[in-house]
Amino acid sequence: MQLLAVGLNHTTAPVSLREQLALGPEQLGAAVQAARGWFSSHNSRDAHGEHEAALLSTCNRTEMYAASDAPDPLDASARFLADYHRLNFADLRPHLYMLPQHDAVRHAFRVASGLDSMVLGEAQILGQMKDAVRVADQAGGLGTYLHQLFQRSFAVAKEVRTTTEIGAHSVSMAAAAVRLSERIFDRISEQNVLFIGAGEMIELCATHFAAQNPKSITIANRTLERGELLAARFSGRAIRLADLPDMLPQFDIVISSTASTLPLIGKGLVERALKARRHRPMFMVDLAVPRDIEPEVARLSDAFLYTVDDLADVVKSGVESRQAAVAQAEAIIETRVQSFMHWIGDRAVVPVIRDMHDSSEALRLAELERARRLLARGEDVDAVLEALSKGLTAKFLHGPQQALHRAQGDERARLASLLPQLFRGRR
Repeated sequence: MQLLAVGLNHTTAPVSLREQLALGPEQLGAAVQAARGWFSSHNSRDAHGEHEAALLSTCNRTEMYAASDAPDPLDASARFLADYHRLNFADLRPHLYMLPQHDAVRHAFRVASGLDSMVLGEAQILGQMKDAVRVADQAGGLGTYLHQLFQRSFAVAKEVRTTTEIGAHSVSMAAAAVRLSERIFDRISEQNVLFIGAGEMIELCATHFAAQNPKSITIANRTLERGELLAARFSGRAIRLADLPDMLPQFDIVISSTASTLPLIGKGLVERALKARRHRPMFMVDLAVPRDIEPEVARLSDAFLYTVDDLADVVKSGVESRQAAVAQAEAIIETRVQSFMHWIGDRAVVPVIRDMHDSSEALRLAELERARRLLARGEDVDAVLEALSKGLTAKFLHGPQQALHRAQGDERARLASLLPQLFRGRR
């Protein structure tokens, strides 16, 4: 069984490509089932094999973890991502990382621990990974290997966060958005702020901006009731997404992060808003993948549009001061990777041990039945026990002796040195 991780992230692909592979929470289950079917169709040896798969999709990454005995499962995984998203494989391949076995394990541990995030040490990815695993399990994608991989990933993440300073003083995407807005506006306290969406990222952003005491806070959400719940926490108001065209000119700062598959704000809408504002600047941050705001908005002279990729330089600040914590975390992860690979090695010999046990049990039962027949005929007990012990010994040694006789050259030498170790029992 081959364990693997295949995908792309903020270091290998721009947001324009990442949004094409992005999967919403409601799409993950179907994608997991499709991946398992894809592996089965590419396994000529066993079309009904047990193939495991889980997909993780966030604004910074889309990746698949899998365990499969299909031929060349790494290539099959990469081609699945291209086929499922209707992308040209040759165009997608240069942006993918394709990690087998221990490299896949190390990657999973680093992702869960926040070492592979744009914001070093951020904790949000762990919750996203747990959600993805829950969906994969419900879709039938988890088996022995992936279940163990993810449980150990979560344990490693907890160990890293509790024993190192990896998450200390990290600059979040929300804090970066505040910093960037301060380059446009001297005082956020004089600005009207609009948040589009009501999820975890918007809640985090609203918390950071609320600390700057803006003039007003408004939440625009598809479901008004959910928007009202979040707005109430910040003494703000809630509006429906349908009200955006009429109300957009009121806002100086716009932060958007929804699960919409299509842009919510187009260039024309922003042009009209800027005209109504008499070209007073608008600061806009699009944290969604796929994007909520058309990228053409950035061409407007009075609109300052930033995406998740544009925030990279800001969130990287302070990384150097945490290199000692990074080194500690990497050391922990490397130790846990070796432990997991040892577990996989043990799993690989389980079928061999099971077969040996079954064969030995069959031999034992055959000799035991023979002894019972002899005893039933009145044979001497000591003679029967002697025959039983000799019969068991002869049958257990028959296979190894035949293998030794058939072997030639180096193979015979290896067997000759190995067999005494295998049959050296306690005295």
